[in-house]
Amino acid sequence: MSSIESVILVGHGGLPADCPPDIVSKLKRLEMDRRRRGVPASEEEKVLDRKVRDWPRTPESDPYKVGLEKLASHLASKMPDCKIVAAYNEFCAPSIEEAVDNLVGSGVKSISLISSMFTPGGSHSDKEIPEDVAELRKKYPDVDFQYAWPFDLNKIAELMAGHLEDFNNSNS
Repeated sequence: MSSIESVILVGHGGLPADCPPDIVSKLKRLEMDRRRRGVPASEEEKVLDRKVRDWPRTPESDPYKVGLEKLASHLASKMPDCKIVAAYNEFCAPSIEEAVDNLVGSGVKSISLISSMFTPGGSHSDKEIPEDVAELRKKYPDVDFQYAWPFDLNKIAELMAGHLEDFNNSNS
């Protein structure tokens, strides 16, 4: 039995194909300005973020969401005693905070987060997710949070080498 109670698989999040580009452009401008100035999100940014995250999605309009949910399902099959949920850094619901709120609301007291973004140096995995976890620790001081980062690059390289070998053998 795993000692891990719950896992949030964090993906980047994708834009649905039919989301109006002007909404996304305005959201990104507001986000960049906020980060540059080091201030909290404005109400306008929050409204636009919610609109994009809650945009209706289908497998055709957002294949990334479908892909991350499939990965979460495969992870759940490897960890049957653990509650696994998917969350998104941006553009898609649930956000990391929403996923945590749902887990804590169901009584979970230990949450491990793992990113589907393996490469070090990215702003999401190196900066934004740790900032989110720090805020969530303040919001839920009785919950044990672990962020499984960074990845062991030797293990990622082994995974990729094995995949390439299997892929090439199956296509020979």
